[in-house]
Amino acid sequence: MISEVDTREADLSGPDAAVVSALVRTYLLQTEKEKQEEGVAPGPLGSLPENYQSEIGNPAAAYAGYRVVVADVDGQPAGVVVVGGAPGAYEIKRLWAEPRARGRGVGRALLAAAIDSTDGPLSLTVWHWRAPAIRLYESLGFVRVASWDARPGLVCMVRNPEPSA
Repeated sequence: MISEVDTREADLSGPDAAVVSALVRTYLLQTEKEKQEEGVAPGPLGSLPENYQSEIGNPAAAYAGYRVVVADVDGQPAGVVVVGGAPGAYEIKRLWAEPRARGRGVGRALLAAAIDSTDGPLSLTVWHWRAPAIRLYESLGFVRVASWDARPGLVCMVRNPEPSA
């Protein structure tokens, strides 16, 4: 049985602060683990660089001015997307679907929410080893562009809005 994915704007002044904190923490730990496995990041396994601590400790402050959307599956938080910027410069800062919920449309639903919240180009970066994520982004109109980030292995992508009829 396939469950429906529900997306909602996160209330970072209430109980969603803990939900977003937990989802982002899991995302960051997984990303750091992958970066170490790929030889891209030094440091002990299971630790996070200091610059990520505010996102976990105080997501309301860290994401002030951003749109944060949580995806729920079967009434349980299953993913998050964080979008910031202004017309002409929107960016997906974080996108995460819990492994237990993958293949159920969580990533697609979160990306749709991100796309629907912008009225201009939307950019993101993704590590080259995340091929399933890259395929999902491409299926929703994101294209690879010249890198704006000096970190090796990072793929930069942009989605331009549909032209008005």
